[in-house]
Amino acid sequence: MPNTTDRPNSSAAGLPTSEPDARPDIERVLLAFERFQHRLMSVHAVELAAVELTMAQAKLLYVVVASGSLSLTEIAGRLGISLSTASGAVDRLVELGLLSREAVPTNRRQVTVAVTPLGIETIEQFHELGARQMRAFLAAVPEADLDLVERAIQILANAVPDPIEGQPTTRRES
Repeated sequence: MPNTTDRPNSSAAGLPTSEPDARPDIERVLLAFERFQHRLMSVHAVELAAVELTMAQAKLLYVVVASGSLSLTEIAGRLGISLSTASGAVDRLVELGLLSREAVPTNRRQVTVAVTPLGIETIEQFHELGARQMRAFLAAVPEADLDLVERAIQILANAVPDPIEGQPTTRRES
């Protein structure tokens, strides 16, 4: 059904969405991006497997790192999962030494989850892996095209909306 309002549709995260085929140029770019991601993952998968975290565990770790300390309720809400699923996932990362779980002194039934130094080191491994691979990919790009790649990345970065105050964010400032 076409969007009949002046506002674009928005996703649960508040990001604008468009209907398929509403803008063929966007669909064409999305297809190219999907091909890029597929090729990236085919190269990236072996090294990612060496980190020994599932994608869901990595996502949880990123959410906690980006937000500082969180309650289980906040984690469940940000990941769109149940409280019991969040609790189990946190327990697994606590066992691995990546997160810590502490009771709130004023309410022993509530816990605060925070990243440990090993958790930060693990996130840094992910970032270094990504940076190392991007350096290799960019080295294969003709020098004359690097300005174009840089400009495209800047355009995309500028298109990402600023987080709404009080809303979760996983954007990392560089």
